[in-house]
Amino acid sequence: MTWGFKNRLNKILPNGRAVMLAIDHGYFLGPISGLEKPGETVKDLLPYTDSLYLTRGTLAACIPEDTEKPMVLRVSGGPTVLNDLSNETIVTSMKEAVRHNVVGVGVSVFVGSKYETQTITNLAHVVSEAHDYGLPVLGITAVGKELEKRDIRFLALASRVTAEMGADIVKTYYCEDFEKVTSKCPVPIVIAGGPKFDTIKEALEITYNAMCQGAAGVDMGRNIWQSEQPEAMIKAIHAIVKKNYNVKEALELYESSANVKA
Repeated sequence: MTWGFKNRLNKILPNGRAVMLAIDHGYFLGPISGLEKPGETVKDLLPYTDSLYLTRGTLAACIPEDTEKPMVLRVSGGPTVLNDLSNETIVTSMKEAVRHNVVGVGVSVFVGSKYETQTITNLAHVVSEAHDYGLPVLGITAVGKELEKRDIRFLALASRVTAEMGADIVKTYYCEDFEKVTSKCPVPIVIAGGPKFDTIKEALEITYNAMCQGAAGVDMGRNIWQSEQPEAMIKAIHAIVKKNYNVKEALELYESSANVKA
């Protein structure tokens, strides 16, 4: 493990804890609400993130070149929401990732899908090539439209397989008995938010519970930038991950930052 690799991994996971902000959704959803103008969306959120997770198109077109925040680049994709999301290929080379000065790359795997072998192989090949360039790899246990797969047996399997293929960080969903996922995965796990929760409190509770059960942080998107108060929301998430706030303290921070009653 080179100094460059360790330095980049530390930028994603400073002191072992990460608040990643995912804004890659346009690669399969198009101009989703809240991300019509990604640069405007993240402008006030950057101080509370460790890195942005995004596509090369958004990075090149929407993020100012003087931005100091580290970038993690999605390199898998292909299908849109109109088709089978699991039929992914690698759409961005490691050479291109290096040209964009990113600190890591991300690949989705669809365990249990028709394209399981294809997407797991995508990850394995990216790990080999990315490590040649000293780039850490985020492996994402994706479920497409099949949200019912987010249970302990599936997520423990998918997370472990993703780590076995060489991913340096695993992104997965929170579930009941989440410590059985984190304890059996040999690399750090960050949780995805997925579709927007019904309440602010629910998002904070899942973040808090995940951290208590061994998560290294979050890679959230819609539950932050689709919130009525995105800056207050990311401050609250950041406080749980970085400052060990409980749900009550984080909710109070949200309310004081937004000047509203959640």
